[in-house]
Amino acid sequence: MRRLAVLSDTHVPSRESEIPGFVEQEVEDADEVVHAGDFDSEATYEAVEDLAGGDLVAVRGNMDPVSLGLPAVETLWVDDREFVVVHGSGPLDGYQDRVLQTVREERESEDAIVVSGHTHELTDHVVDGVRHLNPGSATGADPAAEATMLAVDVDGGDVAVSVLRE
Repeated sequence: MRRLAVLSDTHVPSRESEIPGFVEQEVEDADEVVHAGDFDSEATYEAVEDLAGGDLVAVRGNMDPVSLGLPAVETLWVDDREFVVVHGSGPLDGYQDRVLQTVREERESEDAIVVSGHTHELTDHVVDGVRHLNPGSATGADPAAEATMLAVDVDGGDVAVSVLRE
């Protein structure tokens, strides 16, 4: 079994001053870390990368410096499961359609799981046959009401998702 720490929308330093301790601990302990964008600064990206021990898959959010050179979309295989990671930048109206279109264009597997951020809204649901995970904001940055992230355990093709909160 492999554990993914899935987080997004840290927004340090523009909206929050630091990454919460529970997030740092989960990132350190995970086998792989997925960040769905909006680190907000090079320093925050480097801090998460250091905590992840180099096992970081990250995409560019609308608040990330171009200098980070992050891709708009990344695909990650863990055991027998494919994850498509995208921030979901753009207006909130049409967000779900944009995210679903991205996974349909990028996936190799029909049962790929999409991970996105942007809305700061914690979700784990299936839309049009696609499982969609959004970890919310790891720091509780506005408009989130609390700091959240996801722990995703993958064992072969089985996936178990747990919500972690401050």
